[in-house]
Amino acid sequence: MIKKLIGLSALIATSFTAIAAEVNVYSYRQPFLVEPLFNEFTKASGVKVNVVFAKKGMAERLQREGELSPADVLLTTDISRLIELQEKGLLQPISSNTLEEAIPAQYQADDNTWFGLTTRVRNVYTAKRLGDVAINYEDLADPKYKGKICTRSGKHPYNVALVSSMIAAHGEAETLKWLEGVKANLARKPQGNDRGQVQAIHQGLCDVSLGNSYYFGKMINDEKQKVWADAVNINFPNQENRGAHVNISGVAMAKHAPNAESAKALIEFLASEQAQQMYAETNMEYPVREGVKRSELVASWGDFKSDNLPLETIAKHRKAALKLLDQAKFDL
Repeated sequence: MIKKLIGLSALIATSFTAIAAEVNVYSYRQPFLVEPLFNEFTKASGVKVNVVFAKKGMAERLQREGELSPADVLLTTDISRLIELQEKGLLQPISSNTLEEAIPAQYQADDNTWFGLTTRVRNVYTAKRLGDVAINYEDLADPKYKGKICTRSGKHPYNVALVSSMIAAHGEAETLKWLEGVKANLARKPQGNDRGQVQAIHQGLCDVSLGNSYYFGKMINDEKQKVWADAVNINFPNQENRGAHVNISGVAMAKHAPNAESAKALIEFLASEQAQQMYAETNMEYPVREGVKRSELVASWGDFKSDNLPLETIAKHRKAALKLLDQAKFDL
């Protein structure tokens, strides 16, 4: 599945004459996904990759460590966490034509402090018994779905990003009305994770749920969870207007990176065609780099139109989104 990186090895080797022999990564991404990528980078460059894995607390750790932090590269799972690091002044800009050319402008920071690596859609899943459904996010507030919607916490970063996109599209007042309408349609109190909502549809507890695209692939490939996936259709919302909301996993360089040149080389490698292909196959996400083939399973879900509003613009509404979720008492 993974091509030998002969050409890449030669390219990297020419630029590795005077940089550190190691690079330190703080990662919210799971080991199964990123360790194969790091191994390929080390084979090609000779640079050892040291990784600290965590589920939370990256910003707090970096602040605590200050200028003495060993962190070079930061990997996150969504735009909210990237913006948090950016707003707290924990990142430094990367000057790289390679990244500028490889990654679409809507998936990178204006100040070059962070870059997207993969994309995923915030899909709407519907019970197969409903047949084919053309749906918009706005439709989730329609009274016809009363008692039929399941979702995880509104304050989970994936949902906060979606609410932020709604604010960008409709403004705060209309988004608050939408949140109140969605809440009125919930079949149960927000709980669990994205897969748990599809399980609830399988169990007949609801007919509609929100979930990231790659979870559909994970359920299909899980012997115990495949029956959940088989009970739903995966839908790409807003195809007749602005397009589906897309989030990213992303990468940044730490403000006080002690091995900045090695960090830049690793980040550029993660945006390469080879690494993007590995991402696509391993976690069933969409490569951020155009022209990279999707995994066969992901491709089977079909093409879709995505919202082309820059993620940085959407993320500016993150605090307002949290405020509106409180006003709507969405999780209560």
